[in-house]
Amino acid sequence: MSLRNLLKRHLPNRESLEKHGSVNFLSEHLHDPNIWHIHRRSSAGGAAIGMFCAFIPLPLQTLCSAALAIVFRVNLPIAVVCSFISNPITIPPMFYYAHKLGAMIIGDKHSHVEFEFTLEWFGSTFLDIWQPLLVGCFTLATLSAIITYFGIRLIWRISSGNRWEARRKSRDN
Repeated sequence: MSLRNLLKRHLPNRESLEKHGSVNFLSEHLHDPNIWHIHRRSSAGGAAIGMFCAFIPLPLQTLCSAALAIVFRVNLPIAVVCSFISNPITIPPMFYYAHKLGAMIIGDKHSHVEFEFTLEWFGSTFLDIWQPLLVGCFTLATLSAIITYFGIRLIWRISSGNRWEARRKSRDN
């Protein structure tokens, strides 16, 4: 089974997304056929946008990835699915390492922070860590988007080459 067929089988289609209430504000843009095509550029671009948006330290990753996929005219379902890399299980280690990286980049020596899920913590401690967190998130988002984009294009190219080679061999036999 090819990667394209696998994606077509498991990704949501335009009709199912139009029925979903959270993307109603995008409904007029959902008719663009470019955001539904599954090909090398569109799939790689959608995955890269999803990975970039996964590192946004706000709960709007999915909507941001959908909007950016429409703006850049890349595969919308792939962008949305890849933004789910950040979920309640993965967010703590992602943002912990983003904060550590950001503190290292900007030279913040006081990077040890005890996390508490309270309004008091957000009101006091978050104000101290927002700069290294944003620097680290932007750095990791950019790196993951670049690696994802070129990785998917490479995998797609290798897969296409293998299929062409298999066809050539079957014709020669």
